[in-house]
Amino acid sequence: MGSDTHVVVVGGPADLLDQAERRIEQLERRWSRFLPDSEVSQLNRWAGLPVAVSPDTVSLVEHALVGWRISGGAFDPTVLGAMIRAGYDRSFERLRAGAPARFSPLGPGADAIAVQAETVTLPPGTGFDPGGIGKGLAADIVCAELLAAGAEGICVNLGGDLRVAGTGPTGDAWTVAVEHPLTPRAVVQLGLRGGAVATSTTQRRCWQVDGDHRHHVIDPQTGRPSDTDLVAATVVTGQAWMAEVMAKSVLLRGSVHPFDLVEGTGAQAMAIDRRGRVLATAGLSGFLGGCPLPECVS
Repeated sequence: MGSDTHVVVVGGPADLLDQAERRIEQLERRWSRFLPDSEVSQLNRWAGLPVAVSPDTVSLVEHALVGWRISGGAFDPTVLGAMIRAGYDRSFERLRAGAPARFSPLGPGADAIAVQAETVTLPPGTGFDPGGIGKGLAADIVCAELLAAGAEGICVNLGGDLRVAGTGPTGDAWTVAVEHPLTPRAVVQLGLRGGAVATSTTQRRCWQVDGDHRHHVIDPQTGRPSDTDLVAATVVTGQAWMAEVMAKSVLLRGSVHPFDLVEGTGAQAMAIDRRGRVLATAGLSGFLGGCPLPECVS
């Protein structure tokens, strides 16, 4: 999925890490838009027609549509055309600086996606890009399956979309470091006995197109890389796919009202603006173990 993967297993059978690796590779083969034979690529190739897909992909599309609805469209799985026009038309490790502008006729259309028990139909002229929600949902799936297979504790981190459950390596809660997007330094450390953390940022996965700075966080309202004044947003909640949707939504909201979507959901969040100012929901302190939240980072 174009990201580093880290899996930590506590207890259970000795082959659980191998099981996790096989499962993540299987989901990659089904969901990557950069693999021509993936189920997502088939959906995009045959937009307008029903395509038979695995239960995994049906679930992915269903979760993506829920994310689109609850975010009021801030998360949109049909921004593939906008992503290609921004220059992100290949896996990120192959994306070179100074790439030329690309053309794509694809437009949005999440409201017209049809999901049946074994098929998905994209509306003509649209493209599906699971993006971060695919990583988050994969982390949730692998975490649940390894616990069912006998793990006492599990941490699955797919490119910053992280899910933990059960006993941590020290026999206590899991400790999750949230890094500043421009440095490897931790802004805070979160203690979780179970749940998920996801971070969305405009400061990574960046490139140049005709001398213009681009990043991968597309604002569905404009169809262009967002000009939000936040550089990173982190959300803590029960499931990684939901944390991913909410983190992107917070990032796009900007610093004036960043947490509108999060309030009342039970999720907690923090954000960093361009000046390094740290914003957070009141309940985030419950994950900090009594340590203060910094007011500013650099």
